[in-house]
Amino acid sequence: TTENAIMKVLVVDDDALAGEMIAAVLEGMGHEAVLAEDGVDAVGRLNADSSIALVISDMNMPLVSGIDLFRELRAQGCLLPFILLTGDEPAGLLAQEPRLDACLAKDFTLEEHLPALIGEVMTRHARG
Repeated sequence: TTENAIMKVLVVDDDALAGEMIAAVLEGMGHEAVLAEDGVDAVGRLNADSSIALVISDMNMPLVSGIDLFRELRAQGCLLPFILLTGDEPAGLLAQEPRLDACLAKDFTLEEHLPALIGEVMTRHARG
């Protein structure tokens, strides 16, 4: 099944520690994490690596926010599943950008909730 397949996941976060933590969760699930430090870096990495299967991005970053990155990717025709992480209220961001696959609060429950959320998003995309 796709749930057990190893995926390459792009993690976009200007906070290196947060990025490493998310990468550790992914690696714990058996996936491979590719870290990007901002939206521009993320777009470059996606263009350079067609094997990336999922994007997990922080919302609050300098230059390009997570939502702006998502919109930019969709505008470029990149339809990869996209999970937005935020220090704010996820529901508000989902209302602002309903096309997001998921929005998760970036707090102490992240490590607990992220694996299930990734499974859910990827299953939805496999069906979609």
